[in-house]
Amino acid sequence: MKHLILGNGPAGVVAAETIRKTDPTCSITLVGAEPEPPYSRMAIPYLLEENIDESGTYLRKTEGHFEKLGIELKVGRATGVDPSTKTVQFEDGSTETYDKLLIATGARPILPPIPGGDLPNVHTCWTLDDARHIAALTQKQGAHVVQLGAGFIGCIIMEALSLRGTDLTVVELGDRMVPRMMTTEAGGMIKDWVQKKGINVVTSTKIERIDLTEADTPEPTEEKSFLKSVIEKLTGHEDTPEPAAASVDADEDELTVTLSSGEKIACHAVIISAGVRPNVEFLEGTSIDITDGIHTDDRMETSVPDIFAAGDVVAAPDLFTGKPFFSAIQPNAVDEARAAALNMAGRDARMHGVLPINVLDTLGLISGSFGQSEGVEGGESVELSDPERHRYISLQFDGDVLIGATSIGLTQHVGVIRGLIQGRVALGKWKDVLMKEPLRLSEAYLACAQQPGALAG
Repeated sequence: MKHLILGNGPAGVVAAETIRKTDPTCSITLVGAEPEPPYSRMAIPYLLEENIDESGTYLRKTEGHFEKLGIELKVGRATGVDPSTKTVQFEDGSTETYDKLLIATGARPILPPIPGGDLPNVHTCWTLDDARHIAALTQKQGAHVVQLGAGFIGCIIMEALSLRGTDLTVVELGDRMVPRMMTTEAGGMIKDWVQKKGINVVTSTKIERIDLTEADTPEPTEEKSFLKSVIEKLTGHEDTPEPAAASVDADEDELTVTLSSGEKIACHAVIISAGVRPNVEFLEGTSIDITDGIHTDDRMETSVPDIFAAGDVVAAPDLFTGKPFFSAIQPNAVDEARAAALNMAGRDARMHGVLPINVLDTLGLISGSFGQSEGVEGGESVELSDPERHRYISLQFDGDVLIGATSIGLTQHVGVIRGLIQGRVALGKWKDVLMKEPLRLSEAYLACAQQPGALAG
């Protein structure tokens, strides 16, 4: 049995190890599109903060780890899949066959069509190569940086850039920070916290264009013009061309960012963090549903037999609705990978639905978004806010079941919120208690979650 895994991020690595543990004799090939060893993108901010070196981003630190497990590593970028022959084609012209295929190709940054977005000092922060360029551009204390995007990933990058000592301006199209994760008040609260930490945040604004800053060329003085005319007459070269300008080193030249407000900002670098999209283009022409990510069943199998998918490339069934949901967070990726791997190896494993969970540390302020944080039609909600202390909580109910929550500065409730939502616990009279006193979550959990069958969902 040959297992082929496309993608060597956390999902691919966990899947390969799970298959090997389940089947000690099968063939496993793990393919990554980058030349580096398998690494975690989530560790890149720590690299920029200089808390770790590049080896600290590697998913497995022991030398020879994959070789000892009999997992073959291959560098390649898939360009096509032929399910009829069970063959994958790669960019370099090579091919690989498979008996079972796992697609864990992840996602990539969205690049808005901004004029000047292809200049050398404009980068995403997604790969180790990106990190090397950003580190070089911001090695000077106080380097001016403009970052586009204040979403979940953007806030993580923002913190790393701030800790590098950059002079940072963050531009966000939404009306608040982390708009897909936070309510209006919560996102505004995070913005207030960040600005008090010395970061300039501009919301409801976009970048119109990025230009190389033109160096000012001094006008020739009258004395220099006279001397030039004398030299031309003496040499007989009145049409002597000006010396060719020295080649521009883009790494040394500042950029000018023009905002939709008309404001112009001079900077050394622009970092783009405008969201991600799944890497599914190489599957076009197959019968796999790739709408908003690869659609799978609860076994993480696609509509094509023997082809599975896991991680940021997947739109897996949502915990509550059962509809395909693109979550792109590591805990879900790992859970999906384990389920897919067990099924590939002949076991029976099921995902009981993806639960959106995002917990974010923004310069010491912990915020979280869980489940259906915007609520559902016909549901009830309660909100408690303390802006001066940067404390906030919002609870969303469907009947007497907690289905979503948003919190800031209340870390003691994170585990309880997840347990209540994921367990779909019937709160009964405790729902009415929480509507009046939303901070009594721990009491509600202890009272309801331990009832027989409470966590059966």
